[in-house]
Amino acid sequence: MAETVLVTGGAGYLGSVMVPQLLAAGFKVTVVDDFRHRMNSLAALCADPNFDAVRTDCRDEAAMRPLAAKADWVIPLAALVGAPLCKLDPVGAVTTNRDAIRMLAGMLSKQQRLLYPTTNSGYGLGEKDKFCDENSPLHPISLYGRTKVEAEEIVLEFGNSISFRLATVFGMSPRMRIDLLVNDFTYRALRDRAVVIFEGSFKRNYIHIRDVAGGFLHGMQNFSRMRNQVYNMGLSDANLSKIELAERIKRQLPNFVYMESQIGEDPDKRDYIVSNAKLEATGWRPRYSLEDGIRELIKGYTMLHNEQFANV
Repeated sequence: MAETVLVTGGAGYLGSVMVPQLLAAGFKVTVVDDFRHRMNSLAALCADPNFDAVRTDCRDEAAMRPLAAKADWVIPLAALVGAPLCKLDPVGAVTTNRDAIRMLAGMLSKQQRLLYPTTNSGYGLGEKDKFCDENSPLHPISLYGRTKVEAEEIVLEFGNSISFRLATVFGMSPRMRIDLLVNDFTYRALRDRAVVIFEGSFKRNYIHIRDVAGGFLHGMQNFSRMRNQVYNMGLSDANLSKIELAERIKRQLPNFVYMESQIGEDPDKRDYIVSNAKLEATGWRPRYSLEDGIRELIKGYTMLHNEQFANV
């Protein structure tokens, strides 16, 4: 009998890529989402008898309790993602990103398995030329970073869990986001042919959205030896500054012009390089390069306009 997976926020940017992969791997999947973005990102799955969708808020205890009780696996993706969105709705950020995780973990038995996505922006300002690994201190600066770090603590206290600290995600999705850095720069390079970059020397790590989904499946397939651990998930050859990222994009869009400004700052103050060696040691490898993602985005942006596809 197929195992069941409960995915909150499953109609979102990551969920709408992950859920088809879970179904293809033979799982039964129930998605909980409030469908606030009014998109049909999961419409193609409705013919699959192993797929179900429930429209509710992940903070609704009465709605969540019976759904959680039936799940073998729980993947809580529902969140207010990004510092700007959390700043716009601080109450929603705390109640969704942290408190809903505490409520959900409290519903689960120790036999149920929990896989959680957090952000490596929790590393904040790293030390120059020193890799952040899973033992590095966390210094989240934004409300977004703080709520995700606090939720990770709850997940690890629950036990029978894995937490993945995701690099900045890029790539096409049925529920697209153009406000993520690679996605944004590529859009501007294609549409505007120019971008003004602030804090251009600040470095961060990147990961393709399909590799994130694949990483969660890897964690499920290797859960017994990976459980109760934290893993960075990113491209080890893509610890890049914003200027270096722009140069990679320019290789595929030669008319792209970028310049650096002294005005503006990242609300998360992300400036760090990340080691993904711990996850790679379990046998996981990314399949999609940064160049693959840029090429894919260029194709996708022939169909999309930015006004519809951002969190803020």
